Amino acid sequence: MAGFEIMNTSSQGIEQLSPLQRAALAIKEMQAKLDRIERKKNEPIAIIGLGCRFPGGANDPDSFWQLLRNGVDATQEVPSSRWNIDTYYDPNPETPGKMYVRQGGFLDIAVDKFDAQFFNISPREAISMDPQQRLLLEVSWEALENAGQSPDKLAGSRTGVFIGICNNDYSQLLQPLGSRTIDLYTATGNVFSVAAGRLSYILGLNGPTLAVDTSCSSSLVSVHLACQSLRLQECRMALAGGVNLMLSPHGTIAMSKMRALAVDGRCKTFDAAADGYGRGEGCGIVLLKRLSDAIADHDNILALIRGGAVNHDGHSSGLTVPNGLAQRAVIREGLENAKVEPEQISYIEAHGTGTSLGDPIEVRTLGAVLGKKHSEKQPLMVGSVKTNFGHLEPAAGIASLIKVVLALKHREIPPHLHLKQVNPHISLEENGLTIPTELTPWSVAEGQKRLAGVSAFGMSGTNAHLVLEEAPISEVVQSTEFQRPLHLLTLSTKSETALKELAHRFENYIAAHPSESIENICFTANTGRSHFAYRLAVVAESTIQLQQQLVAFIATQKPDIVPSISQPKIAFLFTGQGSQYVGMGRQLYDTQPLFRQVLDHCDQLLRPYLKHSLLSILYPEMGATLYLDNTAYSQPALFALEYALAQLWQSWGIEPTLVMGFGVGEYVAACIAGVFSLEDGLRLVSERGKLMQLLPLANEILEVNADEARISVAETFEPIAAQVTYSSPNIGLVSSVTGQLAAGEVEQAGYWRQQLIEAFKLSTSIQTLYEQGCELLVEIGPNPSLVEQTKQYFSQDLGTWLPSLDKTHDDWQVLLHSLSNLYMKGLDVNWIEFEHNYQHQRISLPTYPFERKQYWMKGAEPIAQEALRLSKKITHPLLSRRLHSPLQQIQFESELNLNSLPLVKDHRIEGMPVMNIAVYLE
Repeated sequence: MAGFEIMNTSSQGIEQLSPLQRAALAIKEMQAKLDRIERKKNEPIAIIGLGCRFPGGANDPDSFWQLLRNGVDATQEVPSSRWNIDTYYDPNPETPGKMYVRQGGFLDIAVDKFDAQFFNISPREAISMDPQQRLLLEVSWEALENAGQSPDKLAGSRTGVFIGICNNDYSQLLQPLGSRTIDLYTATGNVFSVAAGRLSYILGLNGPTLAVDTSCSSSLVSVHLACQSLRLQECRMALAGGVNLMLSPHGTIAMSKMRALAVDGRCKTFDAAADGYGRGEGCGIVLLKRLSDAIADHDNILALIRGGAVNHDGHSSGLTVPNGLAQRAVIREGLENAKVEPEQISYIEAHGTGTSLGDPIEVRTLGAVLGKKHSEKQPLMVGSVKTNFGHLEPAAGIASLIKVVLALKHREIPPHLHLKQVNPHISLEENGLTIPTELTPWSVAEGQKRLAGVSAFGMSGTNAHLVLEEAPISEVVQSTEFQRPLHLLTLSTKSETALKELAHRFENYIAAHPSESIENICFTANTGRSHFAYRLAVVAESTIQLQQQLVAFIATQKPDIVPSISQPKIAFLFTGQGSQYVGMGRQLYDTQPLFRQVLDHCDQLLRPYLKHSLLSILYPEMGATLYLDNTAYSQPALFALEYALAQLWQSWGIEPTLVMGFGVGEYVAACIAGVFSLEDGLRLVSERGKLMQLLPLANEILEVNADEARISVAETFEPIAAQVTYSSPNIGLVSSVTGQLAAGEVEQAGYWRQQLIEAFKLSTSIQTLYEQGCELLVEIGPNPSLVEQTKQYFSQDLGTWLPSLDKTHDDWQVLLHSLSNLYMKGLDVNWIEFEHNYQHQRISLPTYPFERKQYWMKGAEPIAQEALRLSKKITHPLLSRRLHSPLQQIQFESELNLNSLPLVKDHRIEGMPVMNIAVYLE
């Protein structure tokens, strides 16, 4: 069989094959099918977007990276906005109802605040929502924007949502308030399934949507499930991550009773002083796509997930005790699924909680599976983000993963904190490991890729491990012959205040990234964002000019920004003869591919009717104007130019409600409205132009009376017009003959005969446009000549007139200023098509500036802290007893009947149940 080839696999050819050849063909086809299945099963998953809120002000990926690379310890004392630490703290772990730690990793944002209006959530519903759901909404939106994926374009898409979540402190805060706080939003606001489901509901996503609770490994398991779902083609894109907020003291009290927490609230991972973990909170989301789709979509790939695995400890020595054998198994399986050898892994982001039992088990696991495969000169580097801000429990895995993504991007390993003396039960040398305590370059051997492992081991026994690889080197975008001299940046928000803040963020971004191209900034901002009512559009030729204009806008006291509530009606007005000039549209022809394509097509269609080519007439080498002054050439030239401009506007999503034209311009309007084809339109204006050349004066702009020479031309033209196939207009067409909306008359040759004879009803036609509600009028022609003529008929404001071209300005300058006006008036622009065929790539830009307001159940603890501090001053018969011990306090709480207690009438704490104050009396 050596050298055997099958040359013909058609049905007829197969019949001619021998049984042996058929068998070989079947095997070959089966192998190809198996190879395709295997590739899909193991296809890398691209991480294309990030969003996060982590302690220490790490509220976006950039600030998170700064925290990491600078080795910031973000642990702090429990904020008074969460609970009164003095009330709950007791260094004795045995004390009932108390915690022996005073510190943890807390977000620096006000968790009681939320931009409910942005997500179209009513204030009442927002109050009943677990703040974790609110945080997920904001961070997921930012992850989409970070990826340059316009959220409003995802409705109906097969996008999945996979969220790790296992705590709900908010419901614990509400319980003491009794049944009176329960409303129709309580259930949906406080169940885990809705934490994921609400994301899909608000964004309109149709992919798999689920909440995952495996305790500490929840978010990493969520990412693994998202990768599996993508490989199984269940979804084309996926949001995955996790969230954790510490709003109630109960969780910390419970962990204190388990002796799981470090006394100082810090994860001293791998250190001899490790005495437990510090609790932390946060939220992280990644946006995922199959690598092939991300490449095809030209996404900004941040890193790859090569593969992963999930398992369980099984019957170990204790429910919450780590199982080293299970950890080894999950890492080995993860490597196998990723098609990666142990020695290829150069960094491990460890689970690393900082417990005296768990740390040595994990190190021995890493050594057995990975570390011993490394050389002494290049040991396996190991670290843990938990040393920066604690263990984020269900959000811990996503924090670790995002850390690795950023480290891969920057090719640096952030310092591992709190390592003063290695745990005596840990031998780094024996296990082939090293722990970088300073910012360390992430170097690999030449030709090798940076690969890392991320581990998360759940208290529930569920373990997860993912293998990450640095992003592939992006292909150099092939330069195109088409380059715009000017660019348009659009920003939009749901309020004027937010718009100024967004402009400020972009101005800061440009200042911090001076080398970033204006093409990439504008492309990502225009195509990768939802567009809202408050809008700003800036035309610039460089980032410096862009920054200057943003600064000017920010400094404006009262910017002229009017929110667009609905899509305004727009009219296209096509200019007649007299507006032409040599070189009209030349800059567009050289720099806009669609415009060029349409003009080239018109040139080909006109070859049978013109002695000279259209392009040589429009753009003569020596600048001769003889032919363009001849109506036989000027009329088809105007038609072609205006038709190309109209096609350009429409490709950008600017669709007219009505069209209107004068002279040759009416032929373009009729063609755009579908009255006749482009071929017929060009033939008509060519013949019309030749006949018009016989007139002593062909002035199609002014409303002049018909003369005998014009009547004669019209009679000659009618038989020519009768040869054309007509259809009813599919866009409202205002007749220049009657000044009213045209009906069936434009489908008759007689109309086009009459159009040559009758005076043009300019004033009546304009009036009709306004009666039909058209407030935006775009003049389609080489010069804005209709604007000046209209002024003689109307003195009042006639809406917004926007030119397409102007002889006195560059083509792009006129077009982009008109487009920016249309955008700011509320028109939806097809930005993908606008940017089509130009060189650009998606980048990470500033995200939406949410405007948060307080939404919190009245009486819940975070709002009641001042009342608690004033509790000694409160008198009430039921509160006359002094509580001398924690035991008495617990007994007192159990005896109180919440519903029987009146509300304190002091204005500072009015509406808060008395019990919330009574139980904390000293």
